[in-house]
Amino acid sequence: MQSLLFLCVANSARSQMAEGLARQIFGPEAQIQSAGSRPTTVHPLSIQVLQELGIDASQHYSKSVQAIDLNTVDLIITLCADEVCPVVPAQIERLHWPLPDPAAPAADEAAQLENFRAVRDQIKGRLELLKATQSVTQFLQPAEFHLSIRSQDLPASVAFYSSLLGAAPKEWTHRYAIFHRPELQLNFVILVDDGLSLHQDTLYHLGIGVADRAAVIAAEHHARGLGWPIVKPARTTWRGTPLHELWLQDPDGNAIEIYARLSPAELAQMPADQAPVFLTEAGQVEEA
Repeated sequence: MQSLLFLCVANSARSQMAEGLARQIFGPEAQIQSAGSRPTTVHPLSIQVLQELGIDASQHYSKSVQAIDLNTVDLIITLCADEVCPVVPAQIERLHWPLPDPAAPAADEAAQLENFRAVRDQIKGRLELLKATQSVTQFLQPAEFHLSIRSQDLPASVAFYSSLLGAAPKEWTHRYAIFHRPELQLNFVILVDDGLSLHQDTLYHLGIGVADRAAVIAAEHHARGLGWPIVKPARTTWRGTPLHELWLQDPDGNAIEIYARLSPAELAQMPADQAPVFLTEAGQVEEA
């Protein structure tokens, strides 16, 4: 995304705050504009709440969408909630973030200031997520998903998820239940909560299945390039379900397993001691 346009009706509050925040978040490499279908003037509280974050919007002014060359715009974000938003050309990518107008009448000046701050913070959070999505340049190609969660009442959880997933578990014991929905590319396991901390050995995790050994190795290189925490480097494991696997940690500390099932030829290479085989030189160095 190179050019971003924020639209509302008056170009007084929401779109002005969005313009100031986007300039701060995306930096000078992006072209940031705002406009309205019936522009008025920039609301003083828009300027004030941006200044609280170190953003100088004192030179901002309201402008009409008619003054914008839409041929130069890559993405339009409309911010109207109850009002009728400006018409957006169909050929331009659009996002709609319906946010309440903070300039609407409030109980008093303090309440209106808090309304501006609340909308400002919502816009800021959404823009930060937008930037995060724009920074992704490479994707894994998942073949299936495996999700394991804990339950303090296994029968109740099985009844709930059987209804939610539209199928009974394919297998269960007194300790776990396994749901399999191949049309959803989903393996879902519910385990009795044993009170253990979450890590790669407790089975509470998200698993992302990829095509083969090479894809697991590629995932490790991708993770290292992005600075993701690697809990266990790419390796082939034989105990339990034989897999090529890579264990990561997401930003909140959740365990993530990237895995590929072994082919019959790979299974035939299982060593007598079933010791794991590391798949990258970096992984071998880490284990040494």
